[in-house]
Amino acid sequence: MAALHLGFLLVFLILQHIPRGFLVTVQTENGKVEVEEFGETVLSCKYQVEKDPNPRVEWKKIRNRDVSFVYYEGKIVGGFQGRAVMEGASIRIKKAMLLDSGEYRCEVSARQDSRPLGEATVSLTVLVPPDVPSCGIPSSVLTGTVVELTCRDRQGTPPSLYRWYKDGVALPTTPAQDPLFANSSYTLNSSSGTLQFNTVSKGDAGQYQCEASNGVGEPQRCAAKFMQIDDMNVSGIVAAVVVVSLVVSMCGLGVVFAHRHGYFNKEHGRNGSSEYCTAPQDYSQDFKHTQSFML
Repeated sequence: MAALHLGFLLVFLILQHIPRGFLVTVQTENGKVEVEEFGETVLSCKYQVEKDPNPRVEWKKIRNRDVSFVYYEGKIVGGFQGRAVMEGASIRIKKAMLLDSGEYRCEVSARQDSRPLGEATVSLTVLVPPDVPSCGIPSSVLTGTVVELTCRDRQGTPPSLYRWYKDGVALPTTPAQDPLFANSSYTLNSSSGTLQFNTVSKGDAGQYQCEASNGVGEPQRCAAKFMQIDDMNVSGIVAAVVVVSLVVSMCGLGVVFAHRHGYFNKEHGRNGSSEYCTAPQDYSQDFKHTQSFML
């Protein structure tokens, strides 16, 4: 048995050192590429073939299941014309645009090889700095109510994170841990950009501003806006409720009074109108007289 195992080992070592031709293999130096908008980058592609002297190289872009050619029949095609060049089997993009984000596939076909096709995939993400966010800040709210401030940047890639400022001071994520905001009851969502006051108070009045940032370019802020907190007029609300109640009560009494005096009785209307009706006159005698005259 020992001799048998030794024989298998010798055969394995010999096979490992036998020269063999290369099958077509394709690889990339960087499978995930990130570049800022309008910047320059390279989608790398290297290949080895077994014996085909003229392998065919193609680049394709896959985005949302749509496939389009980037390099086909020896030339750059589509939207990359004029802003991309070939460097061997790699593509150098000189001016990356947001729409360039997606998955790219380098395909090499060598028909004379044992394995005629190989491919490598590169993911490209074009980074875009945030735009000035759109902020929703009410100018006046009532104490004790629920108030939500909104902030949204629709341009940045990757998506922006948000930070709120009051009177130029950044609001902490947890107000209870900061003495300056310990009396505030708000919830701050840095991903969605919402700032919600669960029970707004007079101390929450101030100048509010939101900042969007995603690590690309400079952070952007919307214009600051003052949010005023007004006291709720409880006495006015009570007075309004009393007035409405009195009006409703008077209307109810009027309906009862009218019903008792028969204003809603249909027979009462018909009886009153029958006193003015007269029976039709009988013209039969006149008709007979006229008939005999004609004869």
